[in-house]
Amino acid sequence: MKIADREFESRLILGTSHYPNQSVMLDALRESGTQMVTVAIRRVNVHDKARQSLLAVLRENGYAILPNTAGCYTAQEAILTAALAREALGTNWIKLEVIGDDETLFPDVPELLKAAEKLLADGFIVLPYTNDDPVTCKKLAEMGCPAVMPLGAPIGSGMGIRNPYNIQIIREIVKVPVIIDAGVGTASDVAVAMELGCDGILLNSAIAGAEHPAKMAKAIKLAAEGGRLAYEAGRIPRKLFAKASSPLEGLIGR
Repeated sequence: MKIADREFESRLILGTSHYPNQSVMLDALRESGTQMVTVAIRRVNVHDKARQSLLAVLRENGYAILPNTAGCYTAQEAILTAALAREALGTNWIKLEVIGDDETLFPDVPELLKAAEKLLADGFIVLPYTNDDPVTCKKLAEMGCPAVMPLGAPIGSGMGIRNPYNIQIIREIVKVPVIIDAGVGTASDVAVAMELGCDGILLNSAIAGAEHPAKMAKAIKLAAEGGRLAYEAGRIPRKLFAKASSPLEGLIGR
């Protein structure tokens, strides 16, 4: 998976919240094979230099850190949070979130577009979390975002890919990587997303909230690999009626 000027062997980006403890989190990250993890800048102490701080542990284990603007409700809040992340972490990569509603956690699209435009102009690599709207995704890509991150379902819902048709349209009209962000509940959801042609998955709750996070992480890793292979292989067309897989020529009476 190539985003901007970086290539990743894994197509998974994992969140780091809601785990019982750091040990469970690290086991899950390891089993998933991910190389990049996302951290909510407004919810961690970026100035904590302790050896066991979240950021220190992630760096020590070799993970690329993708700061995000979770908890921001306006473009200005997101822009300021991204600036803090760049100063504190020394990265110009940012996962852009601008939330418009507390119940659904759906994005505020006008504020999202405004924030993306400003951050891109300021030299950020902007990975925007957005709704599964092809028009919005196309605007973000044309604006200069090196990837778009449409939701599969509301954040933390575990409902899977609720609108595969929109995801397919996004994949067709957007020329940058498409990464499903939010809604994944289990491994089969990941396989579906990959079979639709998505380039990657960003998820957290499905693994952190599982009874056995490390096992779920491994299952999701395998689902991503299998789903991607299936997409590249090219599935057979769907047909309303049966079609014999064995040749009919040479049968008695024919």
